[in-house]
Amino acid sequence: MTRILCVEDNDDNQFMLHRRLSRAGFEVKVSANGAESVEWAKTLLPDLIVMDLNLPGLNGWEATRRLKNQPETKHIPIIVLSAHTGESSREKAFAAGCDEYHTKPIDFVGLVKNIQSLLSRAAKP
Repeated sequence: MTRILCVEDNDDNQFMLHRRLSRAGFEVKVSANGAESVEWAKTLLPDLIVMDLNLPGLNGWEATRRLKNQPETKHIPIIVLSAHTGESSREKAFAAGCDEYHTKPIDFVGLVKNIQSLLSRAAKP
């Protein structure tokens, strides 16, 4: 089963993402902050990470940068999911190494399609 690590500090968003992604057939683990997500990713080795940007402590931009700079986790696709709709936030996220960027409110059908697309690309040699 495909494992997804969702990094989200808002309880309602955590619940919704866990529930909807689980129903879509994914095994979902939730982390509430950036530092925890960096550590968990090294041990869980998820197939994909969904990353919020506004997180307590280590923010999503820096967590993404660290994940993409570690040999154990650099291959894991990261989809940023954020309320930041500005172009500078998007550019900063891509500069940190994210693979895709989605804004809130979530287009869940589009998010699942994007997850499947990234996973199929990652699976090819």
